[in-house]
Amino acid sequence: MLKPYAAEDRAWLVRQHAELYARDEGFDDSFGPLVESILRDFEAAHDPARERGWIAWDGEARLGSIFCVDGGAREGESLAKLRLFLLLPEARGRGLGQRLLETCMGFARDVGYARMTLWTHESHHAACALYAKNGFSLVSSVPVTSFGVPLVEQHWERAI
Repeated sequence: MLKPYAAEDRAWLVRQHAELYARDEGFDDSFGPLVESILRDFEAAHDPARERGWIAWDGEARLGSIFCVDGGAREGESLAKLRLFLLLPEARGRGLGQRLLETCMGFARDVGYARMTLWTHESHHAACALYAKNGFSLVSSVPVTSFGVPLVEQHWERAI
């Protein structure tokens, strides 16, 4: 079941991002505070008519998240930005990621965005495969050092 994001979900979502990315990617402790900042900004200033977050649940257990926020405009087109897409390891491989992505893209389309953009890392192979399967194109790929580790940042985009 997908439920709208609520402030009560913040601590869980920050903890899951911090723990999973530290364990799987070697991220340092700067990542959790970044996620918390993104969520606090969303809570304080998002436009509910054009921005939304969802938490995936199985009974009383949270399994993941996805957010659609305003990404501004470029060349006259309004951009939606996909953010904080996360699935717990035990929730992967069940089609839930596809469902979250479809929900987010459908919302963006329904409220009038022309394109959707996202930022990720090359090491997220399953997520990148899901983006490609859903019509996203890789726009750029740049080696960086972020969160204490060398990464390859990627920017993906598609019309919606």
